[in-house]
Amino acid sequence: MRLEIITPTSTMFSGDVKLVQLPGIDGLFEILPSHAPLVSALKEGRVKIEDGQNEPQFYDIRGGVVEVSHDKVLLLAE
Repeated sequence: MRLEIITPTSTMFSGDVKLVQLPGIDGLFEILPSHAPLVSALKEGRVKIEDGQNEPQFYDIRGGVVEVSHDKVLLLAE
């Protein structure tokens, strides 16, 4: 699936991933390929990405919104 992490000043990440873990308002949740459509608010925390390599990547955010649709994840982060 395709992931884009966008902040007000730049694009932090853009690429294909196999897993995204996000800090939702009610706790952590994961998005995998073929996930159902979703829109959710996010709180401050750490985003975990697995892109097929052996090392996960982490990005700290101060909140935001995520939209999942048609195997594309768009994360608008602060």
